[in-house]
Amino acid sequence: MIETLEPFRIELTGYCYRMLGSGFEAEDAVQETLVRAWKAFDSYDSSRASLRTWLYRIATNICIDMQRSAQRRALAIDLGPAGGDIGAPLHERVFVQPVPDVKVLPEDQAIRRETIRLAFVAALQHLPPRQRAVLILRDVLAWQASEVAALLDISVASANSALQRARATLRAVDPGEPLNPADPVQKALLSRYCEAFERHDVRTLVALLHEDVTMSMPPFSWWLRGRGPISVALSDPNSSCKGAWLVPVNANASPAYWQMRPGMDQPFGLVFLDVRGGRVTGNTTFLNVSELLPIFGAPMSSGPSSRIPVDD
Repeated sequence: MIETLEPFRIELTGYCYRMLGSGFEAEDAVQETLVRAWKAFDSYDSSRASLRTWLYRIATNICIDMQRSAQRRALAIDLGPAGGDIGAPLHERVFVQPVPDVKVLPEDQAIRRETIRLAFVAALQHLPPRQRAVLILRDVLAWQASEVAALLDISVASANSALQRARATLRAVDPGEPLNPADPVQKALLSRYCEAFERHDVRTLVALLHEDVTMSMPPFSWWLRGRGPISVALSDPNSSCKGAWLVPVNANASPAYWQMRPGMDQPFGLVFLDVRGGRVTGNTTFLNVSELLPIFGAPMSSGPSSRIPVDD
C-alpha cells in the first residue's frame, strides 16, 4: 500500500506548498493525506476517479481546513511601508517560507518551476483557498476544467469563473525572472554579485542593484526599497558581513545561497535574489536558520566557494 502512494509524495508536497506557503506545513499536509488515503483505501473506487485525483482531493480538503483560521502568509514588503525601526522578530507563521527544490519539484513532470518562487507563492496567498486550488491545478499542473470541477464538487462554469478571478488578482504581480543557469547575462550577474559580496565591495554590489531594488530580512517586518537606503545599510560600519561568503543551494527554483560567516557553526541566513534585465531587483535573507536547517540540511561547503551560481 505504501509503495502505491509514496510516488505521489513530491508532487503533492509541491501542490500543498503553493497552497500553504510553508514547506513544513506542506509536509504535514501530505503526511496526513497519505495516512487518510491508507486508512480509506478499501473504499477507493477507481471507476470514479484516478488515484492521483483522489489523493489531490484529500490534499485539497486538508489544505483548506488548515487555512480556515490561519493568517495569510506574506513577504515583508506586503506587511507595511519601507524603512523604520527593525523592531522585534515576528513568528515564522507570518511569512512565506522557503523550500528545497528536491521536496517539491518532481523530476519526471513538466511543472512550471517559476511557480514555487517566493513572490509567486506569496501572491497565491492573496487568493481564497478554493480559487488558489483552481489556479494551481489549472495553470500550474495543467488539469482540465472538468477535472478541477469534479475534484472540488463544483460545476465547470464555476471552476472557470474561479480561475478568471484568480488570474485577475495575480496580474499585478511582477516576481522578476525565473532562474535560468544557461542565461549568460543572469549567470554573469550572479557571479559578480557573489564575488562582490565576498570582497564586501559595497560600491560594486550597489552598482548591480536595480534602482527600485528591495531588501528584507524575515522574521523581521522591516524592509528597504531603493539603491540609496540599501547602500547606507550595506555601508554601516556596524555591519558584520565582512568576511562572509555565499554557498549556492537549490531552493524555490531561484538564485539562493546560504550566507556563511567565519566562526559560526551554522549559516547566518538563507539569501534569495530576484533579478530582471541584468540587475538584482530583490534580496530576501531568511534569518530563522535553526528552523530551516531540518528541512534543508546543512550546507556542504565550509569555505568561500560561491563564484558559480546554483545550477539546475
